Amino acid sequence: MTKKPVIAFRFVLDVLAEALLAPRIRVRPMFGSHAVYVDEKIVFILRSKPSLDTGRDNGVWMATPFEHRESMKRDFPTARVIEMFQSPGKSAFSDWLNLPESDADFEQAVLKACGMAISGDPRVGKVPKPKAARR
Repeated sequence: MTKKPVIAFRFVLDVLAEALLAPRIRVRPMFGSHAVYVDEKIVFILRSKPSLDTGRDNGVWMATPFEHRESMKRDFPTARVIEMFQSPGKSAFSDWLNLPESDADFEQAVLKACGMAISGDPRVGKVPKPKAARR
């Protein structure tokens, strides 16, 4: 029997489940982590993987449209870009900010982000691009 992957930072789902938007929440595996959707919008990726190379990116990834990135960085001073998908001269994942698990105020920051998602703040979440049709 295959063991189901554990969802990191389960408290995020608990907080969202207590909100009126609970029936609209979906969780799907993504990148060995778990993506959290509200309706068609992806709002968070919950990631905690033991890795020397990418462990700095453990935490809650917030989807935020690029035009709101600076205001989100002001609201979340410890938020930073996701490093694991970057390469020299290229800024991958520009619509995402990481609330790092290693930050002393991690849980408080994540709860604030959850509150923003619950209230419908347009700076949290984005509709993913449609997948290309398979041939």
